[in-house]
Amino acid sequence: MARAASAPEIETLAPRENAELIGHPAAEQRLLTAYESERLPHAWLIHGPRGIGKATLAFRFARFVLNGGSSAPGLFGGAPDGLSLDAANEVFRRVASGGHGDLMTVERGVDPKGKMRSVIPVEDARNVVSFLRKTSTEGGWRVVIVDPIDDMNVSATNALLKILEEPPNDVLLLLISHQPARLLPTIHSRCCHLPLAPLAEDSVLSLLQQHRPELDPAEAQALARLAEGSIGNALQLHAIGGLELYKALMDLISHLPRLDVVKLQAFGDQLARDSGGETFRTGMELLLWWLARMINGGARGQMPAPVVEGEGEIMARLLDRRPLAQWLTLWDKTSALYNAADRANLDRKHVVISVFSEIEALTA
Repeated sequence: MARAASAPEIETLAPRENAELIGHPAAEQRLLTAYESERLPHAWLIHGPRGIGKATLAFRFARFVLNGGSSAPGLFGGAPDGLSLDAANEVFRRVASGGHGDLMTVERGVDPKGKMRSVIPVEDARNVVSFLRKTSTEGGWRVVIVDPIDDMNVSATNALLKILEEPPNDVLLLLISHQPARLLPTIHSRCCHLPLAPLAEDSVLSLLQQHRPELDPAEAQALARLAEGSIGNALQLHAIGGLELYKALMDLISHLPRLDVVKLQAFGDQLARDSGGETFRTGMELLLWWLARMINGGARGQMPAPVVEGEGEIMARLLDRRPLAQWLTLWDKTSALYNAADRANLDRKHVVISVFSEIEALTA
């Protein structure tokens, strides 16, 4: 699904502190092979959906490079068979604490007033250029992680291009992107691409059980399915009550072609109540995700695995009432209305009721 709306900070290990990487052995092996070839590309664009381990992999590789390679040999001696460093390793500890002189991390951060910035400004990109043109403090690589490059404004991206076009020796840029299609073609052309796929559902479930052991097994399974391969989404949805929103949404849809007006009013109030808009965005994105799954299931002739019991039957029943083309038109209209509501600050409850009125009319 689309990423969950922003939520209170989730208490998990930050990527720079995380010694564990799950689900991306091929990507890890590709980085290891490139390093051992002694022809390591100076810039990597690590891209894929949010919350699947891109930053964790970037820090894992940065530690490995700054350590001069892994301290652990392979299974039968000789070359290492992965990028892992022990958490007790000095380089690991210094990277985790932000105290390694040859590593720079660029993120949005906060402004002088303590508020989260909306973009990564040009000054930060210029600092990257300055940092990489200096001599290494420890005689080895200098590494920069940009997390994510999507947050750089146009001026910052153009400033970063200077170092991508004429990189000094022994520099490594690890650029993380959630939406690579939006980046400049010149960024793409000057980077080695490393796409990461969503995690397997079992991997998300395993991570959920690790980070949220208090979750009921059925709830953890539903969150893992709802998150579609992103442990970040799963944790965020749990933090903001996304599964409860989804169940309320399914309860409303189950009454179609005749909506329960009282429940619709209550659902509209629930989505509109949050002044920051996080609940509204999550609820609307869950609806759009559900409609897309139903349409895709209808096109394939097989309903997707349910998040909640009875979901497949609801989809099949609604698809029987109208052809796929009309459902696709509804998805487009709902998406447009949602985007307009977010941009123009429309009345959220009115948007919710309008969307469900369209759905009711279609199924009548």
